[in-house]
Amino acid sequence: MAHVLLVFGGRSAEHEISCVSAVAILEALSGAGHEVLPIGIDRSGGWHLAESGSDPLVAAGPAVAFSIPEGTISGPDGSIPFDVIFPVLHGPYGEDGTIQGMFDMAGVRYVGCGVLGSALAMDKDIAKRLFSQAGLPTATYRAIRSPAAASVTEEIGYPLFVKPASMGSSLGVSRVDEPAQLPAALDAAFALSDKVILEENIPGREIEVAVLDGPRTSLPGEIVLQKEWYDFDAKYTDDTSEFVAPADLTKEQTKEVRELAASAFTVLECVGLARVDFRLHPERGFLINEVNTMPGFTPISGFPKMWIASGMTYAELCDELVQLAL
Repeated sequence: MAHVLLVFGGRSAEHEISCVSAVAILEALSGAGHEVLPIGIDRSGGWHLAESGSDPLVAAGPAVAFSIPEGTISGPDGSIPFDVIFPVLHGPYGEDGTIQGMFDMAGVRYVGCGVLGSALAMDKDIAKRLFSQAGLPTATYRAIRSPAAASVTEEIGYPLFVKPASMGSSLGVSRVDEPAQLPAALDAAFALSDKVILEENIPGREIEVAVLDGPRTSLPGEIVLQKEWYDFDAKYTDDTSEFVAPADLTKEQTKEVRELAASAFTVLECVGLARVDFRLHPERGFLINEVNTMPGFTPISGFPKMWIASGMTYAELCDELVQLAL
């Protein structure tokens, strides 16, 4: 069994989501016999020895320090031993290759994608360019760096979606049905990113596939919505969505979407884990939406539910990720 540092929180807008995900992982790894120590990163970037019994976990407590290049963690009572770091960090600084680079410089083992895979998946523009070059289907979009460049909406048409290029959890994302709604949508997106995606609206079903090293793919799942699109509230705060796994697809569709997910994982140089999101268009078939290298990780989140539907328990999944990192 391993000594695991469970690093959660972080400086991104998805701080609270990380704190919730970390609770279930801590319980699962502890139940599998691992020694788990929760380390919370607060919004200012400070590292803390957190209280294990909190639900959600809180990025507070005695200060700890991560040393480079030694790769050691020191707390109030001296050096803290560990074998592997499990970063449960969503969004910028934690999922975009930033902290992965720090771990690499320190020579420590950690769960999930490295610098390149994390950075590529986080930037929706670069990821879509790579999908297109590899012949993988994705939506029509344009990337802009200034609201003044939004005239490209004429090439896409309405309705469309405005998204920060490097955020998750639908933060800063707006559906725009007419030109009058565009300025506010651009303001919201540019407040979170210096590059913004304008993307066509894709009618159809929301399908996801979970991927582990190999790549090995889960049975697909489906987000069933009671509203127009999968916004932040539908993901985390209201009951307007339901995640169904496995998704009701034909054998041929299941095979196809799993192969596409494995290809997307490989194209973006992912390792460890990722969730690949699709829209199933009535005529155009599966279109890759994005790849998430640290998806939500509560027992009712899509990524673990797809592996549970594929025959792996939540605890086995968490343990598998630690073993892969080791």
